Amino acid sequence: MPREYLKKILDARIYDLVEETPIDEAPLLSARLGNRVLLKREDLQPVFSFKLRGAYNKLRQLSAAEREAGVIAASAGNHAQGLALAATRMGIKATILMPRTTPQIKVDAVRGRGVRVVLHGDTFDEASEHAQRLVAERGLVYVHPFDDPDVIAGQGTVGMEVLRQHPGHLDALFVPVGGGGLCAGIATYTKYVRPEIAVYGVEAEDSACLAAAMHAGRRVRLKEVGLFADGTAVAQVGKETFRLLKNAIDGVITVTVDEICAAMKDIYDDTRSIAEPAGALAVAGLKKHVARNGSREQTLLAIDSGANINFDRLRYIAERTEIGERREAVLAITIPEQRGSFRRFCHALSRRNVTEFNYRYADATEAHIFVGIGVASDADREHLLVDLRERGYAVTDMTGDEMAKLHIRHMVGGRAPGIDDEVVYLFEFPERPGALANFLDKLGGRWNISMFHYRNHGAAYGRVLVGMQVPVAERGAVPVFLDALNYRYCEATGNPAYRFFLS
Repeated sequence: MPREYLKKILDARIYDLVEETPIDEAPLLSARLGNRVLLKREDLQPVFSFKLRGAYNKLRQLSAAEREAGVIAASAGNHAQGLALAATRMGIKATILMPRTTPQIKVDAVRGRGVRVVLHGDTFDEASEHAQRLVAERGLVYVHPFDDPDVIAGQGTVGMEVLRQHPGHLDALFVPVGGGGLCAGIATYTKYVRPEIAVYGVEAEDSACLAAAMHAGRRVRLKEVGLFADGTAVAQVGKETFRLLKNAIDGVITVTVDEICAAMKDIYDDTRSIAEPAGALAVAGLKKHVARNGSREQTLLAIDSGANINFDRLRYIAERTEIGERREAVLAITIPEQRGSFRRFCHALSRRNVTEFNYRYADATEAHIFVGIGVASDADREHLLVDLRERGYAVTDMTGDEMAKLHIRHMVGGRAPGIDDEVVYLFEFPERPGALANFLDKLGGRWNISMFHYRNHGAAYGRVLVGMQVPVAERGAVPVFLDALNYRYCEATGNPAYRFFLS
């Protein structure tokens, strides 16, 4: 019951280890959105994440016998770091199960706390299942990352601090959601003390387990979970967290990878700190809420929940930020293959900034160019498309095409004369040392590889674009062969970006 959780949150004795983090103004974002935007800086905790709160509160509730037995947890990283620090402080032996896809910075940080780390599986669920087996075998105490009343209460202290630090008017809170522990704690406390404040959960659209549960009226398990926002990559919202959330929140907002990247830049611009993707979820959701509802002159607060990110992921994030901010249009445009065509095309852009231009000679009549163009908004992008078409250009908008943004923009001009019977597939595999070589070993040499593009983005999964020469008579054998490789894949032979520039 909410009253019981209120007492648990108020009784949490965690501040000998946990920081009471500040609420910072976001002046640049506020000015752009026409609202007062505030950030609760949970990235400033000793482990750079709010997860320390719940883990420490849970350990403080254990009996002497449970502390002696030792604890175990499965985590993609932030809960692991929080539990590791708390266990070390209290002298409790801890074992942490982490997916092999966990960013190395988080693995190293946990090991650096002096606890045992076991890498198992490619997802949180696989690591969790193995942790449960060890609980049964060794009598360890399992510390759940989100679906535990004491953990939820520990996370709920964030909400308690927000209302104490900001006693004035507050229109809405935006909280990131993975398994739901943070949002359940904050929403339960906030709705009991200040029910007029709206509370929104924010999820990455490729791991939106709460949105799916709210729609179905019950918990559901997602078939696949995207790992870009690895800190919230959970296939099923917790049982206890969903019981609390279904009646406590005012809605769930889902955001794209590009929108998360743009939010990371917003946080950097206002604070000069770098949030991890999951840490920027709430800001991305806040921006989407404002855009949808036209909110003006409101006070909106987002939880900046963490800053554990591999540095090499930033190159990918920076690449996607302009699109996430609706400040870049990615277009495929056909122009005449004749002298002066490019100059005339640039004049048609009316002084717009060209962010990227890729071209290679194809034939004597037409040229297909892949171009990035600066825009001010989605509406401005639509205006640009209309204007170019009215000027006689054949234009295809690639701004929302993942294959175009991940691969084709780096491969334009890759046609090979004489290549026949080419089929194209996109593959994903868990990104770890040796993964690419293993993929190539499994793919083998059954068909000639006519095109191959791989780029390490520092994410949890590597992505590969492969072209193979397969005679028409053998096409039916390809899916059977690829299914046996046990990698996620899809055919992309009909993708318009491929057909424009590579086929």
